[in-house]
Amino acid sequence: MNMTREIKKLKTWLMLTAICAIGATSCKTETKQNESKNYKLQTVRADTDKEITTAYSASIEGMQDIDIYPQVAGYIEKLNVSEGDIVRKGEILFVIDQVPYKAALQTAIANVEAAQANLATAELTYKSTQELYAKKVVSSFNLQTTENAYLTAKAQLSQAKAQEVNARNDLSYTEVKSPSDGVVGMLPYRVGTLVSSNMSQPLTTVSDNSNMYVYFSMTENQFLSLARQYGTIEKALQDMPPIQLQLNDDSIYDEPGKIESISGVIDKETGTVGVRAVFPNASRLLHSGASGKVLIPSSYKQCILIPQSATIKLQDKILVYKVVDGKAVSTLIKVAPVDDGKEYIVLDGLKAGDEIVAEGAGMVREGTQVK
Repeated sequence: MNMTREIKKLKTWLMLTAICAIGATSCKTETKQNESKNYKLQTVRADTDKEITTAYSASIEGMQDIDIYPQVAGYIEKLNVSEGDIVRKGEILFVIDQVPYKAALQTAIANVEAAQANLATAELTYKSTQELYAKKVVSSFNLQTTENAYLTAKAQLSQAKAQEVNARNDLSYTEVKSPSDGVVGMLPYRVGTLVSSNMSQPLTTVSDNSNMYVYFSMTENQFLSLARQYGTIEKALQDMPPIQLQLNDDSIYDEPGKIESISGVIDKETGTVGVRAVFPNASRLLHSGASGKVLIPSSYKQCILIPQSATIKLQDKILVYKVVDGKAVSTLIKVAPVDDGKEYIVLDGLKAGDEIVAEGAGMVREGTQVK
């Protein structure tokens, strides 16, 4: 019903335009009929497969960009990497002065040994007191006192061992290691710099760029079209063909990528949906912070294609002139949200076998004899 109402409105508008045109000229019916022979007509077919590529502006980020902070304080003693170096997980990037931490570890080890000796003495005393108590030589108070001393010695040993663990950890933290494979970023600190865990700027950043995330947005209409084309967004993620990445210098990146996730929330301010694609980066050509364009193909099977020169666009409506009994009849059509700038893919309003005015639609009037 809505489409019928729209067509009626368009026809009224076109008829008024035609009347004005007739009043403004002195052309005769015979002249119109002669001119009608020059209209190029086209019979609609529905047997064409079409693939259209749409470009989306995108930003490129590493799968994870990890800021590296020291966990202990001290002077940088060694710097083992340079900006841009490729590092592996566990590789030592920096060495912080180890002398105070080695001394702390030695102290902790000595404390453990002392606590072990105290525990051994307390255990002997407790066992001896148990025997004396069994022979009623000492009181229960003495027995309880030695037991408490034994338990205290055990606790002190546990505490000393925990301090040793902390000391070992602190010493290990003097070797700042890469938490993942990646590429080293800027190195603002050099050998001799005093660093600590509460620094505002990291020692460096390691970017895991074995694979790269590419972020872009699509409009709500494009999102809905994608969902309709594949049935569901989940199925679209599963069945969509590989996508391409156009770099900032307009070259096409060698490796194809794949859309990995689509946000389920539409941004109220922009009316767009966030999308994330992933591209392999074995060549290390892609870098965090770069930009480009994602090229997404849209495939249509057995579709109706018409030239854009056969259409008239009135605000958000598109119409063609269909030939009915030799005359031009305006027809509202619905087209795919993507096009190549030359042709439209018609989703509704035309069917195979229909005949339309293929060129010069803007010069045609409602009811013009075109055949």
